[in-house]
Amino acid sequence: MVAARITVNGKETPIAPAPAHTTVLDFLRERGLTGTKEGCAEGECGACSVLVARPGVHKPTDWVAVNACLVPVAALDGQEVITSEGLATVGEPGTPAALHPVQEEMAVRGGSQCGYCTPGFICSMASEYYRPGRCAHPGPDAAAPDAGSAADADGEHGPNGFDLHALSGNLCRCTGYRPIRDAAFAVGSPAEGDPLARRREQSPPEPAATAYAVDDSTFLRPGSLSEALRLLRDRPDAVVVAGSTDWGVEVNIRSRRAGCVVAVDRLPELRELRETSGHIEIGAAQTLTEIERRLDGRVPLLAELFPQFASRLIRNSATLGGNLGTGSPIGDSPPVLLALEASLVLAGADGEREVPLSDYFTGYRQSVRRPGELIRAVRVPLPLSPVTAFHKIAKRRFDDISSVAVAFALDIEDGIVRKARIGLGGVAATPIRALATEAALEGAPWTAGTVEAAARVLCAQGTPMDDHRASAGYRSAMLGQSLLKLYARTTEAVSS
Repeated sequence: MVAARITVNGKETPIAPAPAHTTVLDFLRERGLTGTKEGCAEGECGACSVLVARPGVHKPTDWVAVNACLVPVAALDGQEVITSEGLATVGEPGTPAALHPVQEEMAVRGGSQCGYCTPGFICSMASEYYRPGRCAHPGPDAAAPDAGSAADADGEHGPNGFDLHALSGNLCRCTGYRPIRDAAFAVGSPAEGDPLARRREQSPPEPAATAYAVDDSTFLRPGSLSEALRLLRDRPDAVVVAGSTDWGVEVNIRSRRAGCVVAVDRLPELRELRETSGHIEIGAAQTLTEIERRLDGRVPLLAELFPQFASRLIRNSATLGGNLGTGSPIGDSPPVLLALEASLVLAGADGEREVPLSDYFTGYRQSVRRPGELIRAVRVPLPLSPVTAFHKIAKRRFDDISSVAVAFALDIEDGIVRKARIGLGGVAATPIRALATEAALEGAPWTAGTVEAAARVLCAQGTPMDDHRASAGYRSAMLGQSLLKLYARTTEAVSS
């Protein structure tokens, strides 16, 4: 097997002798690329963001911004990385490098103050700069004379098509957000001949089958699902990672180490998205960004979830399989998938089985998944309920952990609730279905009286607790308010 190597700013570099748990951030900084910074070591500040060449949704390759503090460098064996230093164009010897258009706009519009966060902002901004189709869908103020200060009505999309959510995972401690936004809304289209734009037309590197061992730790990337399942059968102690947005925090903050890490994020069998007459099957190792762009709104409840799930930087790495596999009672996807009546396809060395998500969780961070099994796919049955909503109650609008999460999927015909599915997170040891509330709604007229009575039932669902995010009383109150909010929205839609 070929020795593990990574291409950084066009130069191939061996990964050895870095320990297997070494993050991309530490690997880069140890080699003098100190533009990449450590701010939080949890994926919340974006000071460490870099660009990685990944399989594209609309082009062969996308330049994807990821948190270098979370990703093991061994996970990028054979892959291409661009740092903030690599964005500038190097000229003839003795001449200064030409700034990248994103760097230029950040400089001239005063987007850099202390400068600590600037390289991370620039990499996240560059990922959006190279997003296929960005300039083809400009905001409504595209004709505005000063693109640097204009924005459309929601303040989150620029006249150049720049989606400000691309920077939702980047934190500026000097609170210099206005000039950063101005810079984002001022960038144009990549110039003809831009090398990184041209790179999108070629396929990204194929994922390398990796067996990287240093001292007593091993990082393995199997080449197929069957190989991965054999590994997990033979190594029950192995830690499975995909985007590493959860395990990376454990490594950094809690100094967790694993004797064996198995990466499944590039397994082809876990990266399919298929639609049949009866269901949509979503591969468990697709990133949330990939799912969002491939579905393109075809599942409205998921489309409502994605912008509220952490940040774009996290969604560029995080997977549904990882979010469900951790078994967290406050994960954002389980309430939505419960409301959609999703099921999981669990794969093991002895075959596959399908389990309804409502039967999957058995206790706090526990599930029916057996040792050696992987979540291969999530199946969402069709047809979809027409009335849906996802309400995430948190201290911050974006990039926060929910205190309570509620997802609704209702069929309402001739003013009668024919079917109700409600998923809850943050109010019990596991994500749960609000079965009593569903029963209170089904067969009843969709009226204020029905909803108020059902809201009282919903307030009593689960076993919420007091913690630093919210009190039990607040959580219960928010459950009822969520149903009232849904009713208000549906009646406003009818009246308009």
